[in-house]
Amino acid sequence: MAIPSRYPSQLLEDAVGEFSRLPGIGRKTALRLVLHLLRQSPDDVSRFAQASVRLRNEIKYCRCCHNISDTELCPICSDPHRDTTTVCVVENIQDVMAIENTQQYRGLYHVLGGVISPMDGIGPGDLEIDSLVERVAGGSVKEVIFALASTMEGDTTNFYISRRLSSTGVKLSVIARGIAVGDELEYADEVTLGRSILNRTPFAS
Repeated sequence: MAIPSRYPSQLLEDAVGEFSRLPGIGRKTALRLVLHLLRQSPDDVSRFAQASVRLRNEIKYCRCCHNISDTELCPICSDPHRDTTTVCVVENIQDVMAIENTQQYRGLYHVLGGVISPMDGIGPGDLEIDSLVERVAGGSVKEVIFALASTMEGDTTNFYISRRLSSTGVKLSVIARGIAVGDELEYADEVTLGRSILNRTPFAS
């Protein structure tokens, strides 16, 4: 015997099911979003759908720093006014945006795509660490700033990368602990994050 739908329309239920797969979106919120779309014009809904499809199919990742981009080289890496001798290592794309919002940092970035976490099955080979080592080995980078969250996983990743870079002679520093232990960068206020970048300290492994 088929279980009756909890909604008056199977199309509505299917849409709610898809929206509820998004992080932080429960079924109640998903239903609210779907009903909001139903109140919009067909053209508005089409633009929303097309933007989602284009995002998934056309987005690129910068060949240098792995930030998201519309082109092979992101606007930050291609900006001739950025300091190419300094690279800030971050966990994800949200961290790049958080640091950029402070307007206190003018160097480049390197997005790892996560942190080392054996409990989650994430090892060094799953992250963009080899490409970072290659960038530093190129000789143009003079300082690498660790801007990972001050968690056990973040500290483990910092330590691992520092060992990989130990023979290069590059200066290693870490953002000041104005960011509370365990905090994620994307949730830090801009003033605190900006000061943490400016007041970075030498990294001690």
